[in-house]
Amino acid sequence: DKATDPSVPEENWECIQQFCEQVNADTEGPVLAPRLLAHKIQSPQEMEALHALTVLETCVNNCGGRFHSEIAKFRFLNELIKVLSPKYYGTWSSEKVKSRVTEVMFSWTVWFPQEVKIRDAYQMLKKQGIVKEDPKVPEDKILPPPSPRPQSSIFDRDEEKSKLLARLLKSSRPEDLQAANRLIKSVMKEEQEKLAKVSRRESTIREVSENVTRMDKLLENYQGQGSSQADQETLQTLVQRCEKLRPLLFRLASETVDDDEALAGILQANDRLTRALGRYRQVSASH
Repeated sequence: DKATDPSVPEENWECIQQFCEQVNADTEGPVLAPRLLAHKIQSPQEMEALHALTVLETCVNNCGGRFHSEIAKFRFLNELIKVLSPKYYGTWSSEKVKSRVTEVMFSWTVWFPQEVKIRDAYQMLKKQGIVKEDPKVPEDKILPPPSPRPQSSIFDRDEEKSKLLARLLKSSRPEDLQAANRLIKSVMKEEQEKLAKVSRRESTIREVSENVTRMDKLLENYQGQGSSQADQETLQTLVQRCEKLRPLLFRLASETVDDDEALAGILQANDRLTRALGRYRQVSASH
């Protein structure tokens, strides 16, 4: 109650840290804390909800794996979704609170890429139009002081940036905390771009596989002009699409030179595509 007191305009960091310590000290702390925080985040008092979100973010930074696994469950994520959904509290929750909840959920999709439920919950909000676009974290948003990161953090892949972030977060100077924010944002942006590339690559390879499979089936019984009009049109459409996929695969290959496994997948897809188009030309010529 003290950590989320709506009558206090500024964060009470002493109480917030004490709350985190209690979560870590109590064996049931990681299970009970998210339930208490969900109730406060849904408060009709804006300041109480905002304070509760700060407590939540600080717990994420300080309370370890058991706390992370609890917030990654649909049971807790649904409580956050209720704040945004017009079917529940979205009609009267303030825009500031809804914006902050969206920021929190978006940042978790990047910080905890292995937690599928978090990603699914966030994507569902986007599909339903409740979240229109990924939020941009403001430059002047001060992060909670000192915040050790979860072991699965994207920063663990870059030791230099990891050390810089730890140094900035330990500082009490506002400009250092703002620099930490900018660093987190830039790394998150890099990670988002990387994920987008992976998604593009997987989607293209999948499309190649589906088109080649359909082409092979049609070519097995292809009789040229003797084939049905529908089959001829379908085959032409598939061939045109496959021709367009070839330069796309070359572009993906040029972007993936540092990942041998991914590059092998692209080259394999290109081989299948080349063989399918070659077979089509042979069958067409014979008719």
